[in-house]
Amino acid sequence: MKRAAFGFVVAALMAAGAAAQATPHAAAKGPDPALLHPAELTAKAPEVFRVKFTTTKGVFVVEVHRDWAPRGVDRFYNLVKHHFYDDAAFFRVLNSPRPFVVQFGISPYPKVNAAIETATIKDDPVVGHNTRGTLTYAMGGPNTRTTQLFINLGDNSRLDSMGFSPFATVVEGMDVVDQLYGGYGEMAEQGGHGPSAGKYGEQGKAYIDKNFPKIDSIVSAVIEPAEGSAPAKAPAKAPAKKPRL
Repeated sequence: MKRAAFGFVVAALMAAGAAAQATPHAAAKGPDPALLHPAELTAKAPEVFRVKFTTTKGVFVVEVHRDWAPRGVDRFYNLVKHHFYDDAAFFRVLNSPRPFVVQFGISPYPKVNAAIETATIKDDPVVGHNTRGTLTYAMGGPNTRTTQLFINLGDNSRLDSMGFSPFATVVEGMDVVDQLYGGYGEMAEQGGHGPSAGKYGEQGKAYIDKNFPKIDSIVSAVIEPAEGSAPAKAPAKAPAKKPRL
């Protein structure tokens, strides 16, 4: 999976207790067959919805806003509906010496990665800032977004001008995100000692489990409480975007 490393640094990002809270899907049954045909995943997302991520460190919830990035949200909605993120590893966690990002979004199944590698979506205009807690697609250049995402651990507003468009924000459990294991450091593609995103894409989760056993992962990601239902709390406002002078 040669495009897996999105390279915005250079070019431009309980296990048992948690498992008991979720309904295993990917690990037990294999991938949803729909993920092998990404061109057919075209359902329109609700204007606002929430996704609950149950992880090996605990639970966090993101609130998604379609008007922040419609193309990105529709892709994310379809991926979550079809369990793409179940069992996916947080393979890039950069929380030291200063908080930066948590990156994820490579399938544990090589055949899914191969199918979706070229299923890119066009960019969305950047309408907010990459502030702490916002969720944004990783990319390797214009119009290259597929499935990889990152959560901003700090204020990364400098990414706005590079075209990174936030589409959601963590509304519950940011403390869980902060605790995700980051001891391996930067990805191999960026000169670090962490996982190679390319090898992970080609070999699947077995590569992570064998070589980077401390890495945390997603047990399940589900839309809550039901598709299209109103969020329990008032929706967050888009991260304020300053007018360009």
